[in-house]
Amino acid sequence: MTGTTGRPGVPTVIGVDAGSADLRGADHLAQDLVARLGLPDATVACTHPVRGGERPHLAVSLALPDADTASSVWHRLVTLLAAEDRPPSGAALGVLRHGPAAYADGAALAAAEQHTREQGRAVVYPGVGHLVGTVPLRFLLQNSAIDRVTVVGAPSGSGGGPDPDTPVTTRDHVRPLWQDGQLVLPLVPAAGGLLAPFEVPDPTPCCADHG
Repeated sequence: MTGTTGRPGVPTVIGVDAGSADLRGADHLAQDLVARLGLPDATVACTHPVRGGERPHLAVSLALPDADTASSVWHRLVTLLAAEDRPPSGAALGVLRHGPAAYADGAALAAAEQHTREQGRAVVYPGVGHLVGTVPLRFLLQNSAIDRVTVVGAPSGSGGGPDPDTPVTTRDHVRPLWQDGQLVLPLVPAAGGLLAPFEVPDPTPCCADHG
């Protein structure tokens, strides 16, 4: 697994809130920030629902490998968000805040959730680039930051889970969730004895019903 906590008490997770209305927009924001800021391969970028403020929306968090990296990224991010052609946005890193209070608060919420590794839907994470097409479940677990999978509808504790050689049709869209300190990928049975991620690509906009 990737290390995202850094030194004890030192924040390494940055939150960004640009008021994304749906998952597609939040995914784009996370991927765009990772690319524009040149973030390291160890970065875990997640989406988080924000239900306060004028309307429900989504914010993103960027978990970085250490405090020095987080500090450097923070300064680059603030410069990026301050550009005149950017929509209103907020950011948070520990006690640091940038932007309008409502957005900065949403960013702080996102950062806090990923920091605990209890909530967050991962969009960018180590190994995600390998998860394209159809791959064996064993490959998915060995070549990405995903710690384990669950099969929706399967009895809890039944056997040892799905066969590691079961093919997983990724649909090039694999979004694990933080649960109890692990990245967990919900799967569903698919045609032909395959498994597939529970979340389908380009889901219908749902105004932050998912995180």
